[in-house]
Formats: sequence, C-alpha cells, structure tokens
Amino acid sequence: MKHTIFILLFLLRFSPSFSQKITVAKDGSGEFTSIQDAINSLDTTTTKTRIIYLKNGVYSEKLMIAKSFIKFEGQSEKGVIIRIALPRDIWRCNHPDDYGAATMNVKGHDLSFEKLTVLNDYGFTAKGDTTIICTTEAGGGGTANKGYAIHRENGEEVGKKIVRKDGHQFAFRSMPGATRLVFKNCTFRSGGGDTVSPWDAEGGMFYFKDCTMEGGVDFYCPRGSSWAENCHFICHNMSAAIWHDGTGHEYSKTVLKNCTFEGDKGYKLGRYHRPAQFYLLDCQFDKNMADTEIYHVSSSPEPQWGHRVYYQNCHRKAGDYQWHKDNLKIDPKTISVNWTFEGKWNPLK
Repeated sequence: MKHTIFILLFLLRFSPSFSQKITVAKDGSGEFTSIQDAINSLDTTTTKTRIIYLKNGVYSEKLMIAKSFIKFEGQSEKGVIIRIALPRDIWRCNHPDDYGAATMNVKGHDLSFEKLTVLNDYGFTAKGDTTIICTTEAGGGGTANKGYAIHRENGEEVGKKIVRKDGHQFAFRSMPGATRLVFKNCTFRSGGGDTVSPWDAEGGMFYFKDCTMEGGVDFYCPRGSSWAENCHFICHNMSAAIWHDGTGHEYSKTVLKNCTFEGDKGYKLGRYHRPAQFYLLDCQFDKNMADTEIYHVSSSPEPQWGHRVYYQNCHRKAGDYQWHKDNLKIDPKTISVNWTFEGKWNPLK
C-alpha cells in the first residue's frame, strides 16, 4: 500500500500529464528547459486549464501552440524573453501558409499569456533588404492562399521575392479557430509590420490588458473582435499603426480604451482594407502622430457597412486634431468587455 502511494505521489509531482502546473527554466530547475517541450507534454483531451510557468530567461525558440486550455505565466514581463528572427516572406517562400511564420504560432483556443516578452528581431538585426528564390505563390507562382496571400511588389521577378528589412514580421500570429485568447502584461516587438496578428475574422475574440506592442505598418491588426486596455503602442512606419478586419460579422469591432500611442515623426494612427469598426476611448497620442484620420485604403474594395471609426475623450499632447473629436453614437458607458464580445465570452472571470 505504501509503495502504491509513493508511486502516485511521484507521478503527481514529476509527470506533466498529472500536474496542473509545469515549470520551464533555462537553468534546469524546472521540469523542462524548453517551452515547446512543455507544450508537447500536455494531453489534448482536457478542458481544464493547465499552467506553464516560465522562469526568467531568454528562450530562443519558435512556439507552435496547437493545444488548448493553457495558461502561459511568466516570472516577469521583462525577464521572460521568447525570440527568433524570421520575416514572413522567407517562411512563405517555403510553406503554404503562415503557421510557423511567427515567434509564437497559435492554433489552440482558450489560452492566456501573462508577464512575458515575445520578440521577432529580424528587422532589428538584418543589415538590409535581400532577394531570395521563391517558387511558391509568394514568388508569383501557383494559387494564392485566400485572404492571406503575400503581396507582390512592382518589379519583382516571378520566382523571386524581395525580403524587406522592415517587411511583415510576426511576433504573434494565430490562425482561424484560435479564439478566446487573453494577454496581460505582455510585450510584443518586431522590426516590421503585423507584429501582433490574432487572425480569425469569423469567430475571433481577443483580450489585451497592460501590454506593449511595437512594430511597423499595421503592427496591431486583429481580425474579429478585440479589446485592448491600458496598452502602449509604438509605431515605426508612416502608413499606419493599427488595423482591423471585421469581415465576418457586422458587430465585429476593435476597442482601445485608455491606450497610449507614440512613434516616429509623421506616423499615422490607423487604416483598414476590409470592413472594420474602431472604438478609441480615453486614448492619448504623442506629438509625432500625423494629422490623418484612420482611413480606408482606396485601392481596396469599398467596405460593407461604411466608415465606422469612433472616438471619445481622445487627446494629442501637442494639441488635438479635429478628426478625433468625440463622435460616439452610443452612451460611452455601454462600451464594455461584455458589449465588445456580444456577451459570448467573459475574459475577466
């Protein structure tokens, strides 16, 4: 009997399949030294959230998260750094889709991420633009991947791709079906565009609080419905900082509450190519922001449901522009997390 109890206690302590919390530590003081190995150890049948606790350290690994009901909890936001260097174009010249193009790649649902930094530092370390052989649709051959095709530049030769130092570089990229994702006290940085890309226009629901996001064009670009509160945005591109795709439903929206924006001189706040709906409440803009409203890109189809960009109590440090004056059509008190997600999900519980 005592022998049986000892075995059960041993399994509960050391077997990831029995544990509710797994520790990952670079110094070997946890069950794993690799985050991906910890993810791979989890079963796929439970609907109970498991915790992967990350001790401070630099984890130079790409994460592929196809499992659900996991909480990734870092020891500290600045101390836990997950990093790779990979431009989207190089990945797509060898693969049919984006799963694997980011530092953190997600297919699972009901996930949360707290106190960690996710970095794609290609744009910070690359010496300049380069041209590579590219035989997939990204190189102009084959059939484009619907909705997520790689942009072809004027003058690019078929079978080749220009990889820009400041091109698309995902720190975070989720695929359709990855929904009910929570991010708290996280930093996402890249040297290019689309840094934070939670992409599920049909059923996506994403919640960000107290996060920092930095990158180039459209570096915060949710598809579906998204709430960002007390977040800090840093833009290094003149076209747009934020972006939204609400194609799936008329009610889909991106809400930014009490967020702050800064960037290189002349950066524009935002844009959209597809049906979109923006709500900015109590936001602060730095003096470098251009005098340009969140705009529809004229080369894209006219969006269904029209131009829907709303502001409430948003101010620029060096003086307000006319276009971000209060224009809400509803009582601002009704704008809440529950309202954003149509009562379908409560990330606060």
